[in-house]
Amino acid sequence: MAEKQAAETSETPATAFGDLDATALAELVRRGEVTALELVDDAIERCEQVNGTLNAVVTEMFDDARAAAKAPLGDGPFAGVPFLMKDFLAETAGIPFTEGSAFLEGYVPVEDSEITKRYRDAGLITIGKTNLPEFAIGATTEPQLFGPSRNPWNPERTTGGSSGGTAAAVAARVVPMAHGNDVAGSIRIPASCCGLVGLKPTRGRTTFAPHYGDLFTGMLMEHVLTRSVRDTATVLDAVTGPTAGEPYLAPAPRQPFVKEANADPGALKIGFSTETPLGDPLDPVCVDAIHETAALCESLGHTVVEAAPAFDGMELWQKFTTILAAGVAWALADWSRRLDKELTPDRFEPFVWAFSERGRAVSGPDYLMALQDVQRQVRALSTFYEDHDMWLTTTLGQPPVPLGTLVYRDDPFELRRRMATFSPYTYLANASGQPAISLPLHWTDDGLPVGLHFTGRFGDEAALLRLAGQLEQAKPWADRKPEICAA
Repeated sequence: MAEKQAAETSETPATAFGDLDATALAELVRRGEVTALELVDDAIERCEQVNGTLNAVVTEMFDDARAAAKAPLGDGPFAGVPFLMKDFLAETAGIPFTEGSAFLEGYVPVEDSEITKRYRDAGLITIGKTNLPEFAIGATTEPQLFGPSRNPWNPERTTGGSSGGTAAAVAARVVPMAHGNDVAGSIRIPASCCGLVGLKPTRGRTTFAPHYGDLFTGMLMEHVLTRSVRDTATVLDAVTGPTAGEPYLAPAPRQPFVKEANADPGALKIGFSTETPLGDPLDPVCVDAIHETAALCESLGHTVVEAAPAFDGMELWQKFTTILAAGVAWALADWSRRLDKELTPDRFEPFVWAFSERGRAVSGPDYLMALQDVQRQVRALSTFYEDHDMWLTTTLGQPPVPLGTLVYRDDPFELRRRMATFSPYTYLANASGQPAISLPLHWTDDGLPVGLHFTGRFGDEAALLRLAGQLEQAKPWADRKPEICAA
């Protein structure tokens, strides 16, 4: 896959920019075959072609992007490559910031988040901000503030959440990759729905400076959604590393992650399972996808066995969502203090308000007891990785569902259960802090992507990237294009 894209860069006409990954585009800029401004103008045109249908980009930064493209580019690995930022956590000075909520109306940051600076130092040029559910809470991107994002493979289906706008834009070839973040699957869920690569890094691998340190007890992580494994790895190289005062530190990599993505993974022992932690049945297409991927891994020389971590799935899910509810209540309180605004239910979507009410009812001792119970279950599930290098499942329990399936009705507990059925695995890696990746290795008969999910040992993104690179070459996905795709 990497070799194919590298070869294409020497002969690709301007009209095919959207078919290249970010690494290939950066190489064109370095060789002087295209300017950063040409790439930015091309990405803006692509955005304008499809955004009226997909509703992926909610804040345009076109003038800022063109100005940045005309300035000296520096020597970052992605110098001159257009990019999109999810409108959550990562703030950009001078650009309106909403986190998908009308409560933040009028808020304009005065400083960049550290991750924003690191993307810029890598040479990426941001052309806009992407859509998300209010405060990034939810497995679908259907906010009241901006309206739903639509899946480019089928616009009647969900993009997933919470990085749904990001996923739609990358899949539709607006930009080669874009920013996301993940507290219960919010990178990997939309990666699966939209046929992309989505890595959640190890706890402590990326930073939330300067505003935050510990978010949701280390369950939330920043990264990107991409169309190639090497882009995922190179961005991780560009942004990894702590600032002063970090509450968590991930183990330092032995070598650049991009080298790992091109390295032989060796012979791994991979456990696979078609059972879910809460006992919900998987869609048959997901069962087929797991068996096919297990067979593919075995054909590549890996030992593949049917096995799963042993832990109390219901207790972990219940206590994880208790912590998540308290985190939502904190998020509202944080913005209330930052903006000096009163919290009232009419200022928030019903689900966010109901979930925050549950969080406000959690006492300090109850919160710490929930954390203790989560950590006890994490110890149990982590013993699986003493005998297995990875655990293979699908990312989701179903292919992308119709829009409206995962929206709030009148019971937050019932909605959380629907979300758990849709995404039965992803939150486990957030609870444990382990790295996990969704890869676009399967499609339904009617053309919907089904992501395959690999969870690795704590701190070992390298092994995941080596296997991902091998699978990308064995079963390439780069040439697959969705129904709605910028020309």
